[in-house]
Amino acid sequence: MTNPPFAVDLERNVAVPMRDGVTLRADVYRPQADGPFPVILTRTPYNKSALDGSPSPTYESLAAAGYLVVAQDVRGRYASDGEFTPLFAFGYPDIEDGYDTVEWCARLADSNGDVGIFGNSYGGFTSYCAAFSQAPSLRCVFAEGMTQRLTDFEPHFRPGRRFAWSMCTIAPDIRLKKGLPGTHTKDIADQLWERERHKWLWFLPRKDIPDDHFGGPVQAGYYRTLMTEGGVDTFQWQDRYQDVRVPVFHRTGWYDRFVRAIDGHTLMAQKAATPAARAGQRAMIGPWGHTSALHAYEGELDFGPAGLVEQTDLLLRWFDHWLKGHDTGIMDEGPIRLYILGDNAWRNEQEWPLARTQYTDYYLHSNGGAQTARGDGNLSPDQAGDESPDHYVYDPRDPVPSCHLMHDQDGVFDQRVLDARADVLVYQTEPLAAPLEVTGEPTLHLYAATSAVDTDFMAKLVDVHPDGFAQNLCYGVVRARYRNGYTAPQLLTPGQVYEFTIALNPIANVFQPGHRLRLDISSSDFPNWDRNLNSGSDGYSDGTMVSARQTVLHDSVRASRITLPVIPRD
Repeated sequence: MTNPPFAVDLERNVAVPMRDGVTLRADVYRPQADGPFPVILTRTPYNKSALDGSPSPTYESLAAAGYLVVAQDVRGRYASDGEFTPLFAFGYPDIEDGYDTVEWCARLADSNGDVGIFGNSYGGFTSYCAAFSQAPSLRCVFAEGMTQRLTDFEPHFRPGRRFAWSMCTIAPDIRLKKGLPGTHTKDIADQLWERERHKWLWFLPRKDIPDDHFGGPVQAGYYRTLMTEGGVDTFQWQDRYQDVRVPVFHRTGWYDRFVRAIDGHTLMAQKAATPAARAGQRAMIGPWGHTSALHAYEGELDFGPAGLVEQTDLLLRWFDHWLKGHDTGIMDEGPIRLYILGDNAWRNEQEWPLARTQYTDYYLHSNGGAQTARGDGNLSPDQAGDESPDHYVYDPRDPVPSCHLMHDQDGVFDQRVLDARADVLVYQTEPLAAPLEVTGEPTLHLYAATSAVDTDFMAKLVDVHPDGFAQNLCYGVVRARYRNGYTAPQLLTPGQVYEFTIALNPIANVFQPGHRLRLDISSSDFPNWDRNLNSGSDGYSDGTMVSARQTVLHDSVRASRITLPVIPRD
């Protein structure tokens, strides 16, 4: 065999039979050389083939490096037969289909029988499913941009991303396959979304949205369940970690709403079936959003040249190690590789959360005037004393707007555009004299009351730069009726003070000297999160809205505070 890179041949829409008789289809990229070769598989609902018929540059590059590359449309999508069942619905078939496809790949002509799988976002989901399938020929997994529980990123409905995903990405192909009216291609659906998105995002009650906007009654049924059942984890992976018998690379970004993919590393490193599988877990979190384009900027901030990573090179380092036995150095970098924002540099770590974490409380302070960034809200390690509470009015007709990308993905955006809103409380430190590293998962303990029977409280951690740029870092939310868990929803007693615990997403950031650490508290972040109508309604069957007067308390008895995972600096 000659050395790569090889020229590549492409076979389109090769039939892949499943155990239940349904036929899925895959494109197979073959090196123009004598085999056998290991196989790299990816399974996607987003169309394995470019619309113009051109080969995928990523798949072609992997094949040119000496792999058979199989790109498959999942069940019910594009060239594959069957009914599509999305990941947020019970009964998804991706574990069984993953097993059958892996073993089909192992039997391909010129295959050496060893298979790896990769994918980002939904492809990360199907990659994890393959890991759980115990397919005998699977040797390794590279899963990107996918968390371990549906409730990690959708504890209650998130209309921005969910509607954009369903109406632009999923529904057009479903309509085309079923002969239903409406847009049949994603590019036309995207153009329509830009013109009509506000109509659907603000639509109440949502039960009256016609089925065809979701791709017909079957698909609409999945979304209607999602819109009415808060906190239901359809993944049900908690008992499957002991089935994992292969090394898994878990990659995500700090600005990916699926950043809790880091939990996949922790759980598999603890519970995978064999010592080798447990030792083979690796994780990487970079300065990225929900993307496989691993550039050094996300939104309005550049995180430096070290943040630029070529995805194909990263994939090949992983697969060359596990499928070809090459020493690529990828297993020498530490079990967890973190990009530390602020320092803008990579660092190897051994565990998550970091063992040397010093959990430190920063208390909320004000004289009752923390509304807007020009208020008197303060944040410090000093405990609260006799202080007046802060108040604001949350009106679901005028929610705090989300600062994110058009299709409702997270990114870095200057939060100063929201600074004048009276329905945002702002607490911030004085300019720091020394670097302060926060790496881990912050938690807000909030003492609050409301005039409503139900409401939301949002928390956002912000790094305020010396020039005023207010860099969003991470956020968290609590829906009050679910404060004691999703299995026992309970409305509030208006005016009663409750302690709410709000878990913020993981982050790794160094607040540099001269920067301020800031905490924003509000009751909305729309359309990133569904508006709480304050009436006890879910917004699906009833669109009744009421304004709520919110009270945040911070005194010696009710000490609202954020617990920060502080990392000592050498």
